[in-house]
Amino acid sequence: MSSKEKKVLIIYSSTDGHTIKISKFISGILKATVTIVSINDPIPSLSNFDGVIIGASIRYGFHRNKVKKYINTHSQELSSMPNAFFSISLISRNKERRLVENNPYAKKFLNKIKWKPNLIGLFGGLLNYPAYSTFDRLMIQLIMTMTKGPTDSSTVIEYTDWKQVKNFANEFNSQIDAI
Repeated sequence: MSSKEKKVLIIYSSTDGHTIKISKFISGILKATVTIVSINDPIPSLSNFDGVIIGASIRYGFHRNKVKKYINTHSQELSSMPNAFFSISLISRNKERRLVENNPYAKKFLNKIKWKPNLIGLFGGLLNYPAYSTFDRLMIQLIMTMTKGPTDSSTVIEYTDWKQVKNFANEFNSQIDAI
């Protein structure tokens, strides 16, 4: 193990801001100098980093196309260093949906990308009806009705299991420590 300070890049795609919150939390646990950047901003070269984490939210069953495009363009570079992927969704509010094999959205996304992440985290998101547009609120209420979730339009519930997120960050630390 080198005594040189490790550098990690976290690239995130957030719909309502919860993915950046989780990215910052992970950053605080990593034993590295961390740069956090939005998928919408210019992304620094991966060659400047010792490891990379990509985090993305799901809306209406899909991750943003920009995330898929970035991953497929940089799949070889991503695979050549310590790497991880995490996904934020309301479906992952249920513990069994935090496993790839039980999460249809994550499974579908992972099957469509060239990269096979070393570490995958599926985290529950934030349900915040008051912050949604009328369209989003109605669509999410419909989805919650179908999945037996809360539909009261005043509901705000954070489903993130922060211990799970901490364990994910520590597992990534193990990858970084190994280089």
